[in-house]
Amino acid sequence: MKMSMNELFKQKRSVHVLYSYNEMKNYIEQIVSYIQEGTSLGEYVVVIENERIYRMVHKELTTRLTPEHMKLVHHVNNFDFYYSSGSYHPPAIIDYFFKTVQPYVDNNHSFRSWAHVEWGTMEDPFHLIENLEKIVDGAVNELAFPLICAYEGERMPEHLQTSLLKTHPYILIDEEFNISDQYILNDNIK
Repeated sequence: MKMSMNELFKQKRSVHVLYSYNEMKNYIEQIVSYIQEGTSLGEYVVVIENERIYRMVHKELTTRLTPEHMKLVHHVNNFDFYYSSGSYHPPAIIDYFFKTVQPYVDNNHSFRSWAHVEWGTMEDPFHLIENLEKIVDGAVNELAFPLICAYEGERMPEHLQTSLLKTHPYILIDEEFNISDQYILNDNIK
């Protein structure tokens, strides 16, 4: 079943999406569209992205968003986010995330998030990514917000792709959202 972002988000708020990208131009357009749609609805947007790419995103956003809408965009450096404890440690990442979104939750502000997941080497802990994504999926359902997790397709080994399809109920391919037939609901939170 394919649907657009607008159709999907009208149906539900708890949306955890896997986005595998290959071309930076398409990636920038996807993230900018996601942010633009959220801010047009008055939602805060938490963007977990590296500095280099965020500069490109920010440049494009300044041509599309009003200064008022730009205030709704909150950038978090993805290296600081994923390695806040000195290594890729899921409990520290989850704590960082909850601290980041807690002001929105406390003030009943609607928000969405985009997380660019990167790693430096192939020795990084792929087995931990599945554990983190299970916990994040639970948080998405508990807090009722949309989250797109972006991974560079060419850097994902087959076993990582398989585990990501199990932990994301939706997959973004080009402009369409598809339901993952491999998704396994997990109730783990924090």
